[in-house]
Amino acid sequence: MMTTSTDVPAARAAELDAADPLRPYRDLFIGADDPSVPAYLDGNSLGRPTKASAEQVTAFVTQSWGGRLIRGWDEEWYDLPITIGDTLARVALGAAAGQTTIGDSTTVLLYKLARGALALRPDRTEIVVDRDNFPTDRYVLEAVAGELGLTLRWIESDTRGGVTVDDLKSVVSEHTALVVLSHVAYRSGYLVDAAGAARVTHETGALLLLDLCHSVGSVPLELDTWGVDLAVGCTYKYLNGGPGSPAFAYVRADHQQDFVQPIWGWMGRDNPFAMEQGYRPAPGIRRVISGTPSVLGMIALQDTLALLDDVGMDAVRAKSIALTEYALDLVREFLVPLGAEIGSPEDSAERGGHVIIDHPRFEAVVERLWTKGVIPDFRAPQGLRLGLSPLSTSFGEVCTGILAIRDELTD
Repeated sequence: MMTTSTDVPAARAAELDAADPLRPYRDLFIGADDPSVPAYLDGNSLGRPTKASAEQVTAFVTQSWGGRLIRGWDEEWYDLPITIGDTLARVALGAAAGQTTIGDSTTVLLYKLARGALALRPDRTEIVVDRDNFPTDRYVLEAVAGELGLTLRWIESDTRGGVTVDDLKSVVSEHTALVVLSHVAYRSGYLVDAAGAARVTHETGALLLLDLCHSVGSVPLELDTWGVDLAVGCTYKYLNGGPGSPAFAYVRADHQQDFVQPIWGWMGRDNPFAMEQGYRPAPGIRRVISGTPSVLGMIALQDTLALLDDVGMDAVRAKSIALTEYALDLVREFLVPLGAEIGSPEDSAERGGHVIIDHPRFEAVVERLWTKGVIPDFRAPQGLRLGLSPLSTSFGEVCTGILAIRDELTD
């Protein structure tokens, strides 16, 4: 029998899946073996739902919400942003309890943390951010700088890499109040040296705020050890919280007493049910909360945190590296000869959980792939991004996806 160009990589993918210690976890996700979606490669934009979450959401509506009604606030819901925040901190952030809360969107929390951080450095006039940071981060900081009359200092980072410690050294100064970096670059996947960034930032007396959207749940984090001051991240990517699930905020314990965020609401006030005149921030991390939290939006997040707790972030990272290394091997073999270029760091120590490849035809290619159930995403101007979620993505999916890309480029 003749061996085709598809048989060999498919056989290798099957071997890798058979040897994968995390392979059984894939069966816990809805749609993982749906034949109409042979390759879901966008888990870093929206993670698959777990089967447990479907059951939990139904049970919440019919039993907790439907049965307990308003009594649920006294019995459980009021503390959920903090209790789930503590679980997230322990399982995935490398942070002690009492420093993390769930609620709002990433955009809103980024605004809150940035304004609160700047109030801690009132005599400083500059915010540092890189031009290739995610648009929300840049836009929020432009707005904050405009409100407060501050100056943005832009880092001109390598779009196929990211912000290095040396890049940061070249722009921070005694005028810097706040540095905002994405721990994993949304486009290239570059993994920032967070400990080094914290050290350089602190040498000037500034504060470091990390955006963890593309690292939490795929890269082990050690926020306390690294000395990060503040962090924000979403929960619908590698944490599988669902579309628009609430984000999280981390404020290091030694900043909390003086930290005041700008959106004052009743749930973030000391003794909120007293309904007293005047705002007095609650002690601890609760002061980051503004209004009533999205209880329904936090349910699915808990199921993924339980999986991560069971697996351990080191095993998740090992699978993530294996997936991206395998993807890059296939890209080199099948796509680079067709004119594609790798836009991510090729050293896994400098790369998070996704890779991007560039080709002038990729915008049209992605549109056609989606109609066939092969789902990467597109990032302008010509990047096709492969987001490989370690608990739900198989090596077979990666192989199927990249061979489908090859076929589109050879049509």
